[in-house]
Amino acid sequence: MTKHQANWSPYDFNGGTCVAIAGADYCVIAADTRMSTGYSILTRDYSKICKLADKCVMASSGFQADVRALQKLLEARHLTYQHQHNKQMTCPAMAQLLSNTLYYKRFFPYYSFNVLGGLDDKGKGCVFTYDAVGSYERVGYSSQGSGAKLIMPFLDNQLKSPSPLLLPAQDAVTPLTEAEAVDLVKTAFASATERDIYTGDKLEIVVLNAEGDRREYMNLRKD
Repeated sequence: MTKHQANWSPYDFNGGTCVAIAGADYCVIAADTRMSTGYSILTRDYSKICKLADKCVMASSGFQADVRALQKLLEARHLTYQHQHNKQMTCPAMAQLLSNTLYYKRFFPYYSFNVLGGLDDKGKGCVFTYDAVGSYERVGYSSQGSGAKLIMPFLDNQLKSPSPLLLPAQDAVTPLTEAEAVDLVKTAFASATERDIYTGDKLEIVVLNAEGDRREYMNLRKD
């Protein structure tokens, strides 16, 4: 007689891809809106981008229930910070808070893969990239999620970020204009959607600059 064992996991993988690019005075954060499980599409219109502060936005892929729990915790801690200090967190401060929050849960991690983008206290674009347990790095550009393996080589080829091992340290921001960065993100997603079944439907782009933030949308293939 064959034994059948039921397997249960507290995690799921809902797919999706996130990209962020930092410029001299702007930051572009983008993600697709498809949420899947296995070979099923749960919804075609789910935003993976969360605005944490006026100058700080997080995009997350992975298990969206964990992502939502993480977003709510960060929003609550940011509200406490505002009451105590009478100001909003800067993007680098939020980056450290996110790292601490993920590391605190390292033995039962949030199954979320995040990129944090925004403007630092000097008005310069900044991008922070994470693993699931809080290890992070400030970079000029990054991608996370199911399509990251396709998008990162393309961004490396186009943007050629300096090695973090160079001394003296090189500036991580990209040399592109804001419009060029937005076009590059659109091209990257249009390409990744052709090969990754978990990325598609619609692209949501958030652009942060000194004037504030704006959102753009672009349709991707739906099959």
